[in-house]
Amino acid sequence: MRIQYLGHSCFLVSSHGGEKILFDPFISPNERAKGKVAVADLRPDYIFLSHAHFDHIADAEVIAKQADAPIIGVWEIHAHFEEKKCRTHPMNVGGTWRSPRQGSDLWVKLVPAVHTSSFPGGAYGGVPVGFVFSDGKHTLYYAGDTALTLEMELVAERYALDLAFLPIGGTFTMDIEDAVEAALLLDVSHVIGMHYDTFPPIEIDKAKAQAAFSENDVHLHLLEIGETIDLAQLLAQTTSSPTEV
Repeated sequence: MRIQYLGHSCFLVSSHGGEKILFDPFISPNERAKGKVAVADLRPDYIFLSHAHFDHIADAEVIAKQADAPIIGVWEIHAHFEEKKCRTHPMNVGGTWRSPRQGSDLWVKLVPAVHTSSFPGGAYGGVPVGFVFSDGKHTLYYAGDTALTLEMELVAERYALDLAFLPIGGTFTMDIEDAVEAALLLDVSHVIGMHYDTFPPIEIDKAKAQAAFSENDVHLHLLEIGETIDLAQLLAQTTSSPTEV
């Protein structure tokens, strides 16, 4: 897999088979992404939305239409974007999506998240979710916006995770302390941080964050916006202290 960070909680993940998944696109309104990511260049095969808040769906409609990519999420997200003439695929918590591409091993399961969800106009956005996903070689967990929850322990019991994407900014989601505990519950040694520094309420002290994860033998990776990493190379890191990639 290859992972590109597009800012906030948005990632473009390419499977070993070449399929591209976009998670929670919030790019054009993100001042930190200006000049680093071009929405017009994005052509994912599938778009997954964890919930309906503006900072997770802002560019979904534009990207879905320019790429002819389906938006996949809970029923309320499907209904909202279907009305906007986007391709959609409705799901709900516990459901598993499998790639329609011939010979593909790509699948995504919707798992619980503890948060709220509403569209910018105030309409109910359905329940928030996270995603466990795999391309047959690696299995990852994308938490979405969530508090620390024991559901993560169940995820770890069912799936051998290679890496977790965890929110670390606090205020609206888990903070650093809770994210460290989440990593331990998930039994992962590599975490990519998200949902931090975009706005003043979620700014963090990166050095303290690195230290907190390092003390628990977990590598915290804080990517630069626009940066792309190779997952196999990331997992090959053997140092006991985390590296800011």
